[in-house]
Amino acid sequence: DKADILADIDKVFTIFPRLKERRDQLAGTMSGGEQQMLAMGRALMSRPKVLLLDEPSMGLSPIMVDKIFEVVRDVYAQGVTVLLVEQNASRALGIANRGYVMESGLVTMTGDAKEMLNDPKVRAAYLGE
Repeated sequence: DKADILADIDKVFTIFPRLKERRDQLAGTMSGGEQQMLAMGRALMSRPKVLLLDEPSMGLSPIMVDKIFEVVRDVYAQGVTVLLVEQNASRALGIANRGYVMESGLVTMTGDAKEMLNDPKVRAAYLGE
């Protein structure tokens, strides 16, 4: 449905105005942050019920990291379940409902994200405090 596709594109351009500026540029020539926005935009156009994001902040500038986490919060607020795999534990736990810590492929801790964020053991081992 062309009308729905155009509406989805407009929605992505609203979320990521930088992509609208770059709409005629080849994806491979975009910056890392722009490529991450493009990947997220493409995923959102499929109107997912569950969105899996693997290290969406990796290699991005602090401003881009803020934008990515803002979008994750907004997507969740729209009713999409988000599974976020992220090494930036502090940022991830700050927006999550639940947290899971994996070591060597095994889940070693799980719990309420806010409780984990304030757990001295988690803070010492994973948040560098």
